[in-house]
Amino acid sequence: MSPRKPRGRPVTRALLERIPLPALHGDDDKESRGRVLVVGGSTLVPGAVLLAGEAALRAGAGKLQLATARDAAVGLGLALPEALVVPLAQSRNGEIGGGRAAAPLRRYAGETDAVLLGPGMSTAPSVGALLAALVPLLGDDATLVLDGAAIVALADHASAVAPLAGRVVLTPHAGEMASLMEIDKDDVEADPVNTALAAAERFGVVVALKGAESWIAHPDGTLLHYSGGSVGLGTSGSGDTLAGIVAGLAARGATPLTAAAWGVWAHGSAGRLLSRRMATVGFLARELLAEVPALVGRSQATRR
Repeated sequence: MSPRKPRGRPVTRALLERIPLPALHGDDDKESRGRVLVVGGSTLVPGAVLLAGEAALRAGAGKLQLATARDAAVGLGLALPEALVVPLAQSRNGEIGGGRAAAPLRRYAGETDAVLLGPGMSTAPSVGALLAALVPLLGDDATLVLDGAAIVALADHASAVAPLAGRVVLTPHAGEMASLMEIDKDDVEADPVNTALAAAERFGVVVALKGAESWIAHPDGTLLHYSGGSVGLGTSGSGDTLAGIVAGLAARGATPLTAAAWGVWAHGSAGRLLSRRMATVGFLARELLAEVPALVGRSQATRR
C-alpha cells in the first residue's frame, strides 16, 4: 500500500478570515504600508518587473522601488511612474550583471520591508551571485520572495538565505521546482504535495508551488492548497504578477505563510473573475492587476 498523501487545508475565504492581513488605519500613509524592492528583468524581458511592481502596489504596499538592467531602466520608469528605478550593471546579453550589480542596492535594500528577486531573469549563475550579495544587505525583518531563475539559483546558494530565519517565499512552477530539487518535472507533477513539503523543509522557506492546484508548504509541515484558479492564468507574466502580490502583502506586514496564502487566492480569484467576464482564456496578465485591490481589501472588511 502506498503511503497516504497529506491533504492540506483548502485556502478559502473562511481560512483567510482566520489569517487576516495587517489592519489598515485611517491615518496610515505610504511609509506605514511598507516598501517593496523588485530586482529583476533584462533588456529582453523588461516587462516582468513592471508587472511584479504594479502587482505589489495593487496589493497595498506603500512604496515601490525597481532595480533592473541599465538599458531597461529609463523605459521602466516611464511605464511605471509611481516607482523609483535603479539602473544596474548589465552583461553583454542584457542580463543583470550578477553580484557586482548589488552595489547600488546598498542604499535601498536595508530599508525595504520585502524584496522580490528573479522576475524576468534567465541566467541562474549570475542570479545566484546576486542573491548571495543581496541577502546581507536586507534589514532584520525583511521578507525575501524568490521567483523564476532565483528559485533555481537557490539550489546552489541555500546557505545564503539561512540568516533570514524562514522569512523567504518561493513561487515556483513545476519546472523550476524540479530544477531546485534536482528531480524530473514529471516527478514534481506526480507528487506536488510531498515535493512542496520537502522543499520547504530542506531550505527553511515557504513554498507556493503553482499549478492547476497550488500547494503552499511551510517548513513546520503546515500545508495549504488552492484549487480555484483558471486555465487562463497559464499565460505570460502571470507568475510575475503572483510574486508581486506576495511581495506587496509581505511588505504590509503579513507573515510569509499569510502573504503566500492570500497571494495565491487573490491571483486565482482574479483569474476566475476575468474568465467569467471575458473568456476562459485570452485575458492578459496585466489585466489581473485591476482585480487585486478589491480582493485583498476583503481582509479589512472581515475585521470591522
